[in-house]
Amino acid sequence: MDGLQKRLSSTGNGSVQRKLSLTLLLAILLVAAVAGMFSFHSAFGDAHELQDDVLRQVARIMDRQHLSPDGPVGEAHDQGGDEEARVIGRRLGQLPSSPGVDTGGPLPLRSTLADGLHTLALDGERFRVLVRTTSAGERIAVAQESAFRDEIARDSALRTVMPLLLLVPVLLWAVADLVRKMFRPIAALARDIDRRSEQELHPIEDGHVPAEIRPFVVAINRLLGRVAPSVDAQRRFVADATHELRSPLTALSLQAERLAHADMSGPARERLAVLCRGIEHSRNLLDQLLSQARAQASTAPPAAPLSVQAIYRRVLEDLMPLAEARHIDIGIEGTQDAQVWVGELDMIALVKNLVDNAIRYTPECGRVDLSVGLSQGHAVLRIQDTGPGIALAERARVFDPFYRVLGSEQIGSGLGLAIVQAIASRIGAEIRFGGGGDAESTGLCVEILIPVPNAPAPWRSPANPAHAA
Repeated sequence: MDGLQKRLSSTGNGSVQRKLSLTLLLAILLVAAVAGMFSFHSAFGDAHELQDDVLRQVARIMDRQHLSPDGPVGEAHDQGGDEEARVIGRRLGQLPSSPGVDTGGPLPLRSTLADGLHTLALDGERFRVLVRTTSAGERIAVAQESAFRDEIARDSALRTVMPLLLLVPVLLWAVADLVRKMFRPIAALARDIDRRSEQELHPIEDGHVPAEIRPFVVAINRLLGRVAPSVDAQRRFVADATHELRSPLTALSLQAERLAHADMSGPARERLAVLCRGIEHSRNLLDQLLSQARAQASTAPPAAPLSVQAIYRRVLEDLMPLAEARHIDIGIEGTQDAQVWVGELDMIALVKNLVDNAIRYTPECGRVDLSVGLSQGHAVLRIQDTGPGIALAERARVFDPFYRVLGSEQIGSGLGLAIVQAIASRIGAEIRFGGGGDAESTGLCVEILIPVPNAPAPWRSPANPAHAA
């Protein structure tokens, strides 16, 4: 009983297309089987009826031509022909003159048989016998072996059913293909919805959707219409709250800087340094929250492509003081450039967060290299450092907001890679990690693969490396 319930539940939760196809195929098979059986039996009966007509015609000819069934015509048979195919004629009441039917003798028929058709078992074999009274008053019998008649009737019936048996597989394939094509718009709609990001809450196009699915699409559009304002309100709240909090934190930072110039004891100055670091950390957190809110917000497509080299230079101008403070050798490798169709703010935020992480997690006197290349229709942005890298077990979680790698001594909020992931998802880019996956290797290489129209297929590595600080 439990197994039956499981099968029923699995069938109830299955594909409508699969169930419809299976139902139609079973119905066609059932109808074809019933039609085939009816056609077979009908053709089989018609063949027997024709064979009975042959016996009637033979008896009629014998009556009109006054042929004697007791002479050579009635008992003789062709030794070279098919013995089963012979038609035997004899006069009723005559005793058999030979041992039996198998040796070519006459049929042992009773003289009391009524006129008409009979199916009799004679000498262990079945015969179809027609009894007739001639115009001269004699009673004659014309017979044929039933096995031969059945074989002919069966062959005729099979020839009648054969076209149906050949066309049923074609019909099954045609129905399955028709059902698959009918459900193709639904599958295309599902793929279109599945490819959407969480920011794409615009209504679904229902122009090419079947009428049976259109109410469902309309309901989804109404739900998206209710969800979109709520999501936008949450994003605006985060952005507005972050913006409003920046002013008091800036004021606190200024007050802390003024207080640092005042005379105070050593312990007080140490506590002031801790306070300044906390204020700076809060300011960085607010900046990243604002960047994340912008990254998650949908933006209009860019009007023109951007130069990756130009984005690299702008990011280095902003982060060069941090790199110099940590004595990090940072620069751009090579002169290879790529043009990407991405918003300027998105590209700056994406590259800046990656470079900022590379600088912060690379030990002092380390190295951070930026490069770009083209490979198989993608612009490949590469940021490589000489830091500790990210363990393989941690790489699946580093994109979670506020998650930080265990054992890290750097002060951060854990939002940098979450922002990178949000931007990459929206622009259709792919993020890859390399290096730093085990205890023996050091450094981390982050690659961002951005689709580029008409990009050369082979990878072009940076030419003439010129590390610019």
